[in-house]
Amino acid sequence: MKRVPDRSLRATAAWRVHDGFGRAMRAACRTVAPRSEEELAELFRLAKSEGLSIAFRGSGRSYGDAAFNSQGLVVDMRGLDGMLNWDPQSGVAEARGGLTIQGLWRRTIEDGYWPAVVPGTMFPTMAGCVSMNIHGKNNFAVGPFGEHVQEIDLLTPRGEKLRCSRTENADVFRAAVGGVGMLGAITRVKLKLKKVYSGKLRVHPLTAPNMEGMFDAFEERLPHSDYLVGWVDGFAGGKSLGRGEIHQANYLHEGEDPDPVHSLHVENQGLPPKIFGFPKDKLWHLMKPWTNNLGWRVVCAAKYWASALKPHTPYLQSHVAFAFLLDYVPNWRLAYGPEGLIQVQIFVPHATARACFADVLKMAQEHGEPTYLAVMKRHRPDEFLMTHALDGWSLAMDYRVTAKNRERIWKLAHAIHARVIAAGGKFYFAKDAVLRGEDVAASYGAEKLAQFGALKQRLDPDGVLSSDLFRRALPSVAASASSAPPQDPNELLRAN
Repeated sequence: MKRVPDRSLRATAAWRVHDGFGRAMRAACRTVAPRSEEELAELFRLAKSEGLSIAFRGSGRSYGDAAFNSQGLVVDMRGLDGMLNWDPQSGVAEARGGLTIQGLWRRTIEDGYWPAVVPGTMFPTMAGCVSMNIHGKNNFAVGPFGEHVQEIDLLTPRGEKLRCSRTENADVFRAAVGGVGMLGAITRVKLKLKKVYSGKLRVHPLTAPNMEGMFDAFEERLPHSDYLVGWVDGFAGGKSLGRGEIHQANYLHEGEDPDPVHSLHVENQGLPPKIFGFPKDKLWHLMKPWTNNLGWRVVCAAKYWASALKPHTPYLQSHVAFAFLLDYVPNWRLAYGPEGLIQVQIFVPHATARACFADVLKMAQEHGEPTYLAVMKRHRPDEFLMTHALDGWSLAMDYRVTAKNRERIWKLAHAIHARVIAAGGKFYFAKDAVLRGEDVAASYGAEKLAQFGALKQRLDPDGVLSSDLFRRALPSVAASASSAPPQDPNELLRAN
């Protein structure tokens, strides 16, 4: 793959087929990989001169098409990585945008610091975490990733380098956090980490017999939890609709861990090499025959009853083992088959969430497309312009996509979106593959989209930054910002 070509991008940038983390979305895109901010600035200049738009790509952990640009250029940002500064006294880290969460925690944990917010996988980059304003299992307590960011450096397509914080270019800061990479390249992130006194968390499991039980258990435990997450059986119906398992986790207080140096050692934070006796990198092969409606119904029932029938005894678990469930089984997404999966994560206000979640689960079952994996969390509002968060709840649902059901799945997702909008809810661009512009407009409102569009016009007046997600989900903003001519579809076909 070319870093930065010394002549026309159209002639020299390599074509690559990218997929989203769910594999249901793919696109062939010209791709380059700069190694410095100077090379990135030169890319902006070349792209503008050639009428090519640019989308950024980190580790490719967004489920849909956020990191595609089938009408232009994808800039792979992983080369701009590394820790710039780490202060173990204050717990403040400065990193380049391409550093992953894994790179961050491995550098800080032996000093007793853990990222305040992490998603279910350790591989997203700092810039990706900021651009999507990711959240974790503790959003109800500490907010999203952006709340812990003190500063960012934003390189705009005009070549300006803006330092943005809550006091400097504050309007840009609050829009770039969660701005899906459409205001500039995030080249530096300064953030505050969480002080911890052990490498372990105390985890309390419990079982809920239905959706009402899930909500009730969450509300009872929220005041006493550092993390709280629920797995929901998407196949259970009737009185068991929404049944599942909840995991509450809490940090150990100072002095509780008799040997914190040992538990905080980076080598004691690894994931197990085997699961149920199998090498974990082979496990997706065993999952594959079960990844259908019948097989997954059996798996979900077995998981639920295994939880319900065993003693709910608290246990200790490392930060990595509790946080990064998606990393336990490498390539697990391959078990879904060649068409992959999509994830629909809905955010619904507290007052309407119980009824909405029950309706959504029933709707999927009635469509014959129950969710294979559903995860429930509690959230709180935050300060960012394009935030997905609200005072309410989220339900993330995986749907298997096949050549036969693809159209049905998209229709189901649109029906779910309509139900969520009626409930006053929102959506999450990091997970999205199917949102339509009218859904986003109805959810976020014209005023917010206008504010975001005005900032984009100010920072990117030539419309250099774009992506497949941006054009699909935010078409009104994209239309006003774009100056890049559409690509000849025949050229794409030749490239494939």
